[in-house]
Amino acid sequence: MPEDRNASNDSRSSERDGLRAADADRQYVADRLREALNEGRLDLTEYDDRLGEAYSARTYGDLRGLLSDLPTVAPTASSQMVPSSPLMPPAMPATATPPGNLTAQWLMHEWSNWFKISLIMVAIWLFSGADGYFWPVWVIGPIGVITLGQTISGLANGEPRKRYAVEREERRSAERERRASERERDSDSD
Repeated sequence: MPEDRNASNDSRSSERDGLRAADADRQYVADRLREALNEGRLDLTEYDDRLGEAYSARTYGDLRGLLSDLPTVAPTASSQMVPSSPLMPPAMPATATPPGNLTAQWLMHEWSNWFKISLIMVAIWLFSGADGYFWPVWVIGPIGVITLGQTISGLANGEPRKRYAVEREERRSAERERRASERERDSDSD
């Protein structure tokens, strides 16, 4: 019987490995990797490599190996080494959900400069008499083509998620530095 149960678990695991991972699954793995970095379990280079793999992962199988050598998170009060063997990351907590539609925010950021340049060029054309020949097309067109290429490439490489992860990590790092400086001031004043 135990052999049948192990065979059943292996087949479920291999079936699950082929399923597509969601953004929430990738974010869970990225959060856990950040925690491992903060705990000293990963160095910065390994963290960076694994984070890149997490955001480019397409299936659960791609994600599974990234956490396999890390222990599960234990509450501070009862911290013990517990081997990790998640086949699928647990549901992502609501507090870790990225704000709004990341793709829409990223697209607005990418195209905002093109819109500004276009408005300025059209305004100059209008104020200079709008003589019939629409010369701003020679500025707006090439910049638009370049921006379109960057947009297609960025969407294909998952830039919206990567950008959110980088910004979030920068905010957390700044917060940690602020807290450390506050603790240092408090210890100096004692």
